[in-house]
Amino acid sequence: MRVNRFPSLTIILILLVNVLSAQEYNTVANLNAVVRVGNARFTVLTDRVIRLEYSADNNFTDQASLTIVNRNLPVPPFSTTADDNGWLVIKTKYCTLHYRQNSGAFTARNLYIEYTDPQHTFTWKPGTKDHRNLKGTTRTLDGCSGEFSYNGMKKIALEDGILSRSGWCLIDDSQRPLFDNSDWPWVQGRTDGDKQDFYFFGYGSNYKAALYDFTLIAGKISLPPKFAFGVWYSRFWSYTEQDYKDIANTYEQNNVPLDVLVVDMDWHLTPESSPEIFNRYNPKPNGWTGFTWEKKFFPDYKEFLSWTNQKNLQTCLNLHPAAGVQQHEAIYPSFVKAMGLDTVNHAAIPFDITNKKFAQNYFDVLLHPYEKDGIDFWWLDWQQWGHTNIKGVNPTFYLNYVHFSDMQRQGKRPLIFHRWGGLGNHRYQIGFSGDYLINWKSLTYQPTFTANAANVGFGYWSHDIGGHTNPISKKDKHDPELFTRWIQWGAFSPIFRTHATKDVEIERRIWKYPEANFKAMRKAIQQRYALLPYIYTMARMTYDSAVSLIRPMYYEFPDLEKAYHLEHQYYFGNNMIVAPITQPMNGRDSVAQTVWLPEGNWFDYRNNQLLKGGKEITANYALNEIPVFVKAGSIIPTQTPKLRITGSVLDTLILTVYPAANAEFNLYEDEGNSEGYRKDVCSFTKISWQQNSNAKVLKIEPEGKAFPTQVTERSYEIRIVSTEKPTSVQLNGSLTNWSYDEVNKVTVIKPAKAPMAGMQLEIQ
Repeated sequence: MRVNRFPSLTIILILLVNVLSAQEYNTVANLNAVVRVGNARFTVLTDRVIRLEYSADNNFTDQASLTIVNRNLPVPPFSTTADDNGWLVIKTKYCTLHYRQNSGAFTARNLYIEYTDPQHTFTWKPGTKDHRNLKGTTRTLDGCSGEFSYNGMKKIALEDGILSRSGWCLIDDSQRPLFDNSDWPWVQGRTDGDKQDFYFFGYGSNYKAALYDFTLIAGKISLPPKFAFGVWYSRFWSYTEQDYKDIANTYEQNNVPLDVLVVDMDWHLTPESSPEIFNRYNPKPNGWTGFTWEKKFFPDYKEFLSWTNQKNLQTCLNLHPAAGVQQHEAIYPSFVKAMGLDTVNHAAIPFDITNKKFAQNYFDVLLHPYEKDGIDFWWLDWQQWGHTNIKGVNPTFYLNYVHFSDMQRQGKRPLIFHRWGGLGNHRYQIGFSGDYLINWKSLTYQPTFTANAANVGFGYWSHDIGGHTNPISKKDKHDPELFTRWIQWGAFSPIFRTHATKDVEIERRIWKYPEANFKAMRKAIQQRYALLPYIYTMARMTYDSAVSLIRPMYYEFPDLEKAYHLEHQYYFGNNMIVAPITQPMNGRDSVAQTVWLPEGNWFDYRNNQLLKGGKEITANYALNEIPVFVKAGSIIPTQTPKLRITGSVLDTLILTVYPAANAEFNLYEDEGNSEGYRKDVCSFTKISWQQNSNAKVLKIEPEGKAFPTQVTERSYEIRIVSTEKPTSVQLNGSLTNWSYDEVNKVTVIKPAKAPMAGMQLEIQ
């Protein structure tokens, strides 16, 4: 119960209501969470998070900022008191804030916060430097090699993240621009003045709680469309529409799944493809920016997009929009007219994404017509300046926002494919990490970099699988073993997208490699598609919990020193640990990999071997093997082979039980491409395993909810590993058929296809 024991404090009445309607954010805090004293205002957002504001002119803001978009949360229990020396004390379960009333802006002399939980106690004051921050991510890996810049002289500098071994985080939101209250919330600068706007997080070593609280006020980590978890084919190359058809058909002929075709910048006019057009102008137009299809490569782009839609392939186009709308574009006259500009000088229209009129026409005139033709999403390739016409607005971040919110306003589930724009960008997935060098060092660092980005909620990095370029080493550019291992890492990464620069010596079509490498790569890709029910469920859990699909080991073991030094391995969802091979075999038929397994029992995913944890294990891995381990007490859902995610349904569910006394999995399903998941237009199926000395019981319990494309009946295959041969198996009380693999000690049960209803297996 909140207690206010002194009359000098007032609770302000807030009249402004600012809702970012697309995400259903409410930026005005509950009145009962707000404490006002003089020129200071404090808002208790959670029992670990307090907003601290100081305004010399008593002008506080309740608008959303680019980072903070929600403050109307359930009010946690807290008390408010004042002592005889004039100190205000606000106490939550974990944090106790002390502020000397009417003493001005926050400093180390007039404000401090004490944090206490059963394992940690510390005191924070304004100005305290955090030297133990676990870092987050950075805008791009362009030109980098391994964890260093291209010349090897400077280590990649990651921005500070939410998590720190200091046990606290401070977000200084004082200068960040705000969103207005319009129907399409638009950015505006902060007013000048003597103001402070801080968000203090105290969490000790409960990193998951810190991330969850962060997403409560900064927005959830959006769930990408389901197809995004499939294979993307991308290469910077002057492909024709027939080339793309041939590539997609060859994927299918080789039984290799594919879901996305990424068309790089050669889809539009360039000086190389159409010099006669560019030579008309002085100065010549910038060829990186373009909005007009190149008919030499795409004679009938609408027919091509119709074909990709028929094949259930998603199509993405590259955009380098920095040069604005130039004179040579077919759409130039229409855009000039829409902007109400003078066409006498035929000048290029500068790109100005913070100008709302420009942005609206950018979508309505330039992009929406192509989307209606069949373009599914855009690759925003912004490599230009880092400022806009509004102070403090980063163009990378704001491009992500306007594209994401535009898709939402159209009723689509958004997918942003761009770069990291700073804190708050986790709301707008997916990241494109840039032009990374091709070598073993880069492969080694990529999993570490990806897991670390979870510390700011940016868990959906898409890398150039195989690397982008290497102007020094011809061997690395076409090393079959390196590409194979990179593909295997890609199969257990957030987003699987092969890519490379325009170099004839670099190949990304896996069937162009030696047979052993091709088969190993295809196996890894097929493993990923089989695991889609698991991966997609974990992606939903990311939305709900703020813990990314790939996360560092210290999330689970924050008080274990060793966990902070295991950068070569990571959790893949809640039930798996992956340690990709990032070293060559050097002529041998395998390579050794050492992995630390936590306490308890674990299963080797490749052969179901039972392993004791609490120690490091070393094993050898052939070219077609990946170090993946499953925690005992897990149920891993998989599916039968698919060549597409789009257009396919989960009509056969394979459940593999890795036994302990109990296990549980809550399978998530939805339409895959709508925003319905935010309103629970989805379903969960509870799958549980219990065992004792008499029997083992597996229950499958759909919750009864439905979504428009949900199957009405389903086949199952149940695999129970590391078990003795049963004497009988009953399905819903009646005997059923089963088989037993003596070599691998796996019991296999295949019930007949049945309506989506409850099911119970009892194994004796």
